[in-house]
Amino acid sequence: MKSILSRALVVLTAGTLAAAAADEAGFQSIFNGKDLAGWRGNPELWSVRDGAITGVTKADPKLTHNTFLVWTNGTTEDFELRLSYRIVNGNSGIQYRSKVAEQGAFGPIVGGYQADFEAGKTYSGILYEERGRGILAERGQKVVVRANPDNPGQHKVDVVGSVGKSDEIQAKIRVEDWNEYVVIAKGNHLQHFINGAQTVDVVDEQSSKAAKSGVLALQIHVGPPMTVQFKNIRIKKL
Repeated sequence: MKSILSRALVVLTAGTLAAAAADEAGFQSIFNGKDLAGWRGNPELWSVRDGAITGVTKADPKLTHNTFLVWTNGTTEDFELRLSYRIVNGNSGIQYRSKVAEQGAFGPIVGGYQADFEAGKTYSGILYEERGRGILAERGQKVVVRANPDNPGQHKVDVVGSVGKSDEIQAKIRVEDWNEYVVIAKGNHLQHFINGAQTVDVVDEQSSKAAKSGVLALQIHVGPPMTVQFKNIRIKKL
């Protein structure tokens, strides 16, 4: 009996490992876990600690603008991004299909789509457009972004459905601990997930503003002293 159980356990374990490997097929690791090779940002704010990209701010000097660590070895077009994050205080986010606008006093300034997250309970999982249209989808929303018919230069957000209740999604996010973030962008369809729960579903039909490609970057936000960390960063082109 023990032999049969042992063989069953081996088969089950092998099957689980094979499924996990298949799930990660095609993904490229873009952080080596040792240093910031392939990334550019303010070395006074960004470093690697305990195998994780780590951004730290203090009360002095106080940031005067949001700043970013920019991935320099590629761009994001149609992709799936997977990573782990942890945050203590403050706000952060993952920029994708974005642009480096300028070099600020505290490092690169980036604008574009952002998969937001924070130490609070409001913004984690939303789609925010940094230096652009602002909040495009709140947590739990399924939306279509269109040009405003009364003013084509402006946008209009139509909430067309739900991917879940905001408070229930928030309850799955671990406080001051590691969480899993997934971002999927294919054409003008954008999706965010935290710890397996979908947080937003967006179709951006405002063609004049909907970015199709751009840089990937990690954010440090102005505000109180904070610490944000990222690890296991990998991306797959779709």
